[in-house]
Amino acid sequence: QVQLVESGGGLVQPGGSLRLSCAASGIIFRLYTLGWYRQAPGKEREWVATLTTGSTTVYADSVKGRFTISRDNAKNTVYLQMNSLKPEDTAIYSCHAHHPSFRVDYWGQGTQVTVSS
Repeated sequence: QVQLVESGGGLVQPGGSLRLSCAASGIIFRLYTLGWYRQAPGKEREWVATLTTGSTTVYADSVKGRFTISRDNAKNTVYLQMNSLKPEDTAIYSCHAHHPSFRVDYWGQGTQVTVSS
């Protein structure tokens, strides 16, 4: 059974930082491209960042320079370090795992991030 479990969300003031974690089980983690998405109330899900098996990172323009995606294959965990947070970063953040050869996708359940003073 495949599971992706996010943690680390919460309430933070504008300008603050949070680190999200997503622990995976049931997959050969190192073979998957990993990503983070977010969905704000009343809006469609938005792609945030991707990290390939070859350690290439790509970011949405809205978070470039502020967010960093990383992975620890030994811990089967992907992280999203979020700095200089803005109120418009408020959303439910979900992690995503994609196997590039088999085209299989898995999603976590999401963790709430609220940026407010």
